[in-house]
Amino acid sequence: MLQATMAQSERAHQHVVSMDVTSFDDRAKAAWADCVELYEDTVDRLNCSLESSSPNEDVQTWLSGAINNEQTCQNGFLEFSLSSNLVSFDSSLILSNLSKLISISLAINKAALISKSTPSTLFSTYKSGFKNDHDEFPTWVSKGDRKLLQSPSIKADVVVAKDGTGNYRTISEAVAASAKQRSGSQRFVIHVKAGVYKENVEIKRSMKNLMLVGDGIDVTVVSGTVTGGGFIARDITFENTAGPQNGQAVALRSGSDLSVFYSCSFKGYQDTLYVYAQRQFYRNCDIYGTVDFIFGDAVAVLQNCNIYVRRPMNHQFTTVTAQGRKDPNENTGISIHNSRVTAASDLRPVQGSVRVYLGRPWQKYSRVVFMKTYLDSLINPAGWLEWRGNFALDTLYYGEYVNSGPGAATGRRVKWPGYHGSMGATEAGKFTVGSFLGGGSWIPATGVPFTSGL
Repeated sequence: MLQATMAQSERAHQHVVSMDVTSFDDRAKAAWADCVELYEDTVDRLNCSLESSSPNEDVQTWLSGAINNEQTCQNGFLEFSLSSNLVSFDSSLILSNLSKLISISLAINKAALISKSTPSTLFSTYKSGFKNDHDEFPTWVSKGDRKLLQSPSIKADVVVAKDGTGNYRTISEAVAASAKQRSGSQRFVIHVKAGVYKENVEIKRSMKNLMLVGDGIDVTVVSGTVTGGGFIARDITFENTAGPQNGQAVALRSGSDLSVFYSCSFKGYQDTLYVYAQRQFYRNCDIYGTVDFIFGDAVAVLQNCNIYVRRPMNHQFTTVTAQGRKDPNENTGISIHNSRVTAASDLRPVQGSVRVYLGRPWQKYSRVVFMKTYLDSLINPAGWLEWRGNFALDTLYYGEYVNSGPGAATGRRVKWPGYHGSMGATEAGKFTVGSFLGGGSWIPATGVPFTSGL
């Protein structure tokens, strides 16, 4: 099945690349260019899946990313009211039936995963190697890695400084230079000195294992898009300065597999943090926004983070999450663990007049959990909000586990079939760093501290 899916993906990619777009306006051409990149990424993910020796969570992650790419390509046209330009794509998408083939591959791989797993191994696989679940670091993290992540002084490969005291004045120049200054894909560290860098940094799929280290939250400020696997960011603010009246304003879009963001902040209003796809871990981070400000279809865990709800436009509600899981067999979702959800300083004076919800279902199988998290009084008693009527209310998965604070009471929560207000420890364990992200097998190498279990 994967080989057939791969063949169809290559045909669809070739069709998109060879399209005549001379009649497209600038926005349609930009959407087309995004689709080209998305199909290239799909081909790459399917190649990785084919090269895997057996069904595993890697394959499930890559296939989930591939099905996400399909929908995102179409959304790029629909969101700009360019549906007429979709006619050129529809024939290829319908004939190839690529989304259906990826969905079938997802189902087959998931069934194989379940058949080779047992209840005793499903939730304990990643706990070995820890003295206990609350160690700051796993026991096998090297001294060098710990120093790289936590030392106030680091040895960087290149330095970026706006005043010319580094190797480069822009982050984009340093990222481009990384391809020439290293052999293979070993970790490449870029120190970005203090400053507001008015550039949209793009780290492409081929740029693997880059690390950006700033001088601190609100000291080094940038916005960006990350696709290259193994990305790490530390001590940086990602910010989009568009105000609440300007609609979508993404500060960071990440599709980087096995990526880590440590002691960073993400500032915006609507759609601040786009956890687009693949496995992502956020630790000790601050996230600010108004509407759907943590959104996307990644396998994302936010641990020990502060989530600050900002003041929206008048008469506008706010929603923390909008998760985009499209297929019931995707392994994706947003897990918020041991964190805090409170009002930002601009919301506090009018907090009582703004409706604040934990999330709403962007796609049919939206999946979000809040576990051991402090929910302040700003949270509406219903907890969660519909997207559109009854859409997804019986297919979503929204869970809460041992949360605290004045907004954590579940007695007046929504009564949807997909809402789970009293998750047990076994069920909640599925959404931890160790089980949901498989983090025990890859996060230790980054040196970032984490809690594997509940």
